[in-house]
Amino acid sequence: MKKTKFRKISVIGITIIFLILSVTSEIGGINPSFLTIKNKKPINTGNTLHNEEFIEAKHYSINQVFLENKILGLIKERFFEKLIYRLMKIGHMSALSAAVIKNNEIVWAKGFGIYDREKNKQATEETIYLVASISKSFTATAIMQLYEKGCFDLDDDVNDYLPFNLRNPNHPDKPITFRMLLSHQSSLATEREDLSNFVTRIIPGGMEITGYPYPFLKEYLTPDGLYYQPQFWTDNTPGEEMHYSNIGFGILGYLVEILSNKSFEEYCQENIFEPLGMRNTSFKFANVNATMVAVPYDFDSGEFYPIMHYDILDTPAGGLRTTVLDLSRFLIAHMNNGEYHGVRILNESTIKLMHTIQSTSDNYKFHYGLGWQIWMKPTDILIGHTGGLLGVSTKMVFRQSDNTGIIFFTNKQITNMQELFVFSLVEKLLFWKADGYKTWELQKEKLWETILSNEYLLKDFKNEEKIKKIKWLYSFLRTYV
Repeated sequence: MKKTKFRKISVIGITIIFLILSVTSEIGGINPSFLTIKNKKPINTGNTLHNEEFIEAKHYSINQVFLENKILGLIKERFFEKLIYRLMKIGHMSALSAAVIKNNEIVWAKGFGIYDREKNKQATEETIYLVASISKSFTATAIMQLYEKGCFDLDDDVNDYLPFNLRNPNHPDKPITFRMLLSHQSSLATEREDLSNFVTRIIPGGMEITGYPYPFLKEYLTPDGLYYQPQFWTDNTPGEEMHYSNIGFGILGYLVEILSNKSFEEYCQENIFEPLGMRNTSFKFANVNATMVAVPYDFDSGEFYPIMHYDILDTPAGGLRTTVLDLSRFLIAHMNNGEYHGVRILNESTIKLMHTIQSTSDNYKFHYGLGWQIWMKPTDILIGHTGGLLGVSTKMVFRQSDNTGIIFFTNKQITNMQELFVFSLVEKLLFWKADGYKTWELQKEKLWETILSNEYLLKDFKNEEKIKKIKWLYSFLRTYV
């Protein structure tokens, strides 16, 4: 009897030791040949995987483990991180920082990869990134704070507040309102990349900007202006249809200055960043710790190429720099009806208004509230914002059903369908982690159905080489994800 008991204990002990050793093996080594894209050099993100680690990952598949077992939970965590590194490699990401939010608290945050390759600096949850269009949610929050103070009504004509006349020349008698600007329904056109206008202009980081927002906005938006072009306006009547417009949020930033009698950056610092304790956040490169800012990168032929740090002229539309930890505080405030840890930045009714769809037009794969994107899914509603500029791709989003949020930044702009594919997978993996790895099978099936049947994701795969690439990705992810 004692001998049998001793044998059982020995077997259990050896098993636990084996599992711990498996989990704690270091990342490093040689890439399996079948994981290398043909004619592409292996990408060094600072982390590669051993063949035996892939065998381990496959052996301890998510379907085989029990959630109740702590050791197997550690294996899942290790497996999750391996998947992140592998997706970074496929998606050409030098660095990635992410955070998960549940019950109005940050429950996990971490950085992966290298944010400054020249100096070999490891990304963390405190690495600072340019977050691009996520900035719009801050601009909307600032203007809605002034709305709560009674400075204007949402359906007021903005001409009652601006020092110049803002009208669509195709509809000169139709007023443009605050609500229209906040919901991209002002009839301003989506800026074209081939137009040399200030929205796409970048300025070396730290350089002082003069003449913006005024008189630049006047010169840009009025028919007799120095930078005006008829293509800046659509033929639609204001309020009729949604057209995503960066310049619209530039106007809102200027209205913040007019109504508050402060610079846009100063207002946001005093009324959003400081109350929320966002100490590593600013609309100006010169105001953050430059050594902690992720270097933007381009990627070509297996190599990363650094891009100089820059500011953009249209700051309220896309000029914010922050960390996943700082941004989590802001997102929690919006998830928690305007309050973060006892600090209120907006009233509950205002938050609900901002998170309500304002336009029913289907021009995009998302709807829009007041400064927030809204994605209507079959089983849930997602609210947040994405961002993309030269050298950055970002997303913050939360599920309305259970107030679970995720944030992730990378220092490489999405430039092709493969990278977009991987970006969407990172989002899925982070929600899987947020759910304690409990809904993997359901998430996995949704993932394949969503991506492989989505015409938007696959429309560019028209030649044989690209079809091979998507099949290769599918095969890899079916095996290891």
